[in-house]
Amino acid sequence: MKKELSFALNYALNKGFQIHPDAFKILENVDVKKLEKIIKEIVREKTKQKLFQINQDDLETYLGIKEDLTLQSEIKIISEPSSKITSGEGVKGYNALFSSRFNKLKRIISDRPESKMLKSAASVKTAKSEEDIYVCGLLTTRNIERNITKLILEDPSGTFEGIIFDNELQKTANTLLMDQFVMARISTGKNSGYIIKDLILPDIPDQAKNKSESEAYAVFLSDLHIGSKYFMEEEFSEFVSWLSSPDPVARKIRFVLIGGDVVDGVGIYPNQDKELVCQTIQEQLKKAEDLIDKIPKNVKIIIMPGNHDPGRRALPQPAIPKKYNSGLWERENVVMVGNPALVSLNGVKIMMFHGQSIDDIVKTTPGLSYDKPTNVMRHLLRARHLSPIYGSQTPIAPEMEDLLVIEDIPDIFHVGHVHRAELDMYKGILLVNSGSWQKQTPFQASVGMTPNPGIAIMVNLKTFQVFHENYSSNSNNILQS
Repeated sequence: MKKELSFALNYALNKGFQIHPDAFKILENVDVKKLEKIIKEIVREKTKQKLFQINQDDLETYLGIKEDLTLQSEIKIISEPSSKITSGEGVKGYNALFSSRFNKLKRIISDRPESKMLKSAASVKTAKSEEDIYVCGLLTTRNIERNITKLILEDPSGTFEGIIFDNELQKTANTLLMDQFVMARISTGKNSGYIIKDLILPDIPDQAKNKSESEAYAVFLSDLHIGSKYFMEEEFSEFVSWLSSPDPVARKIRFVLIGGDVVDGVGIYPNQDKELVCQTIQEQLKKAEDLIDKIPKNVKIIIMPGNHDPGRRALPQPAIPKKYNSGLWERENVVMVGNPALVSLNGVKIMMFHGQSIDDIVKTTPGLSYDKPTNVMRHLLRARHLSPIYGSQTPIAPEMEDLLVIEDIPDIFHVGHVHRAELDMYKGILLVNSGSWQKQTPFQASVGMTPNPGIAIMVNLKTFQVFHENYSSNSNNILQS
């Protein structure tokens, strides 16, 4: 008998309990780390009832072994880009993209009372008013000269240039992202220039959360990098096996969300072939399919692509093409979506985005780093856009409609890409960066990036309580929050 099981049984016996043989068989298969807690809780509850036998039914009820038919598992795809991609051509396409971005974000900011005083960039130059007025546009230029910050905003009518003297407002201006939408409160200066007195972002309004009626759980994963020799296959397989265990949390899991970089890809970076155990995309996806197939069939799985997965690299990305692995598409409990996607799980809205734009934002914004990805996620929510910066590392396609604007407000914002698992809250939105299942690669080591892989993050969709299981053997590998 396992030492832990013997200890747990002795605890119950010393409290005057009898244990039915059928219950004993179930206890033998329970995770030893949780045996003591389970026995103590059952003993406490049954003592209150003045019943002093632990039977099979007690354990099945506590562990959720009996299928809980009251648990919802309703999934709706609110938006995802696969069917909407209609790339434009060259300059015309990018003009349409930025016009769409401006119009969508202006519509969002129109809910603010200040928007009633908005002027176009062209009309500001002829406006004669002693009152402060407002102008909005996409930030095209930011210059810092001596103690002055100059901003240029562009709207469909032209450009507007304003100057910021206030020190605190200059700090705000320095955190703005290029091509980000912003509204400015301005006044006319003595020399006919314009002074910016305030900067207003579209941002997220405070609002009530959507909650699941039943205590179904969702698991948040990303960056598996299956096919890489650094993929934590043993640990991931252990996690997948746990999903079929009698653990009370595992029994309530109804959704698994995989936020991109399912596989490591081929030809993504120089000499990648030396770090692969599966040399073709088809092999990698077949291995992914085999692993995912071990997840219980009552769990619905949502898979989106990242920058390592096959298909288009530019944002927005359509779902992983069926031609590479039709098996994933044909599974009844698997839903393939593009990047980004907004999904509803039992009424809880979840924005999924792989997170490629984090690279650009970290490189251009003081105070941000890969170690704290949720700080970057806050920037994206404030900007109401998933990839504001154009012309940097993240490729953006010239779509006729900007599908990266955050129009619907999510309850949970799920991002991956940077291999750092972290949790945070912003205006009632749960921020989840789900880390990775790939050990530190030579490239990451060379640039000082330290991932915290092998952490499975689970959220109770009714209470928004977060649980996590760490499958890494590294004791320093912790979930940041």
